[in-house]
Amino acid sequence: MKNLLLVFLSVFVFTSCQENEDKNLNKHEHNHDQHGHTHYNHHTNTPAHKLIFPSKTPDRIIINLTEDPAHSFAVNWRTNQQIDTAYVQVAEETHGPDFLLGDHVTCIDAKTQFIEVENERDKEPLVKAAYHSAIVKNLHPGKTYVYRVGDGSKKDDTWSEWFQIKTPAVDENAPFSFIYFGDAQNDVKSMWSRVIRKSYKMLPEVDFMLHAGDLINHSESDREWGEWFYAGSFIHATVPSIMTPGNHEYDKRTNRSKLSALWRPQFNLPEHGPLEELKETCYAIDYQNMKVISIDAQSFNNNIYSRQAQTKWLDSVLANNTKKWTTITMHYPIFSTAKGRDNKDLREAMKPLIDKYGVDLVLQGHDHTYARGYATNEGLGKTIVEDAGTVYAVSVSGPKMYESQDQEWMVKRGEYTQLFQIITVDNDTINYNSYTTKGDLYDSFSLIKESNGKKKLINNQSELLMRLKKDYVKVK
Repeated sequence: MKNLLLVFLSVFVFTSCQENEDKNLNKHEHNHDQHGHTHYNHHTNTPAHKLIFPSKTPDRIIINLTEDPAHSFAVNWRTNQQIDTAYVQVAEETHGPDFLLGDHVTCIDAKTQFIEVENERDKEPLVKAAYHSAIVKNLHPGKTYVYRVGDGSKKDDTWSEWFQIKTPAVDENAPFSFIYFGDAQNDVKSMWSRVIRKSYKMLPEVDFMLHAGDLINHSESDREWGEWFYAGSFIHATVPSIMTPGNHEYDKRTNRSKLSALWRPQFNLPEHGPLEELKETCYAIDYQNMKVISIDAQSFNNNIYSRQAQTKWLDSVLANNTKKWTTITMHYPIFSTAKGRDNKDLREAMKPLIDKYGVDLVLQGHDHTYARGYATNEGLGKTIVEDAGTVYAVSVSGPKMYESQDQEWMVKRGEYTQLFQIITVDNDTINYNSYTTKGDLYDSFSLIKESNGKKKLINNQSELLMRLKKDYVKVK
């Protein structure tokens, strides 16, 4: 036993980082004064200081899908500015600690950038942080990997724990599932945490999560971003995410024209959008037999250049799409749940392409209610729709609630209900189930696609009837 312990100690993980260790330790000591200003004075007097201020130990760890999820994943994390060099260690998972033996662990250099944010609007303190990012490549489909992030030192104090991530299956028609969230936005630590945790409890083998914008309320609030990462906790580090920005990810002080200063540093999303300003907000990902596309709806609204660029780009992406299924996510709905919230310009630009190329799902947020249906709702009241078109969904996962209006495109709507949607893709069938925070089924349908592209929609029975705010909140 004593000899075995010595073996473990002698070979412990740092084979590919070894040359950098002493340099990093010396550099950290040398730069201590340089970055010493990140030692915040009296920060314990700051409310929620543990959510706001970074330390040498990695926090806000998140993995994102890349353009090629079967062979790579992207990871981001945060530390204080004393850490100016960072790494990812990765290995294939083993039944025990034996992945630490030999040369199984690969060490990957991360990119580091220093960010300073002071949210004067909400009287938050200046936060100086180092954000680290890396893309782990050359992975094999259908394998489970372990990884951790840190500064390369020999001590575990400045490393994260080891996390697990599984790459998509070799067979692109093998079943996979993802969870779709509408706006979290408000009271994220208090109220949204139970939504993401309930969804994970119901489907711990989920393949990725999709966030349809307005993850937080104030774009520059480090506290609110801290709440979002706190609410998801280790889930963010083990289940890949993709997200499209909402209007609240754009700075209100600039009339929503400027993306949050923290969006790109803390996420690691594809950068192949049609404009420089659309990198990591407008992108497409192939996940097994589905293409998932993010449209930056706020940027679309902001200026004609983005509007034209995204429309032309989407046309090209859809025209060259070879995947069986296509999902688009954007924050503003093509069909809103209330007449006063109509997005006419977005609909007139995007819907012709959605119709032309037979997009299957459009997943949206913004309206703080729930609705699901199709443009021509001839199937209203029917269990089976033989020639179904695109299914549109609007959902909300946070506690901020609006009222909706019954409209022809809707099959099911709801108010005053926090929801998450589990969507399973199984070769020629999509099963969509919307659940409340209690785990009760609120809405459900199956979409079946034949070899000729024709789709049949089956409206499944749900456990709950329509919930409306007026039934729970008395009007004064």
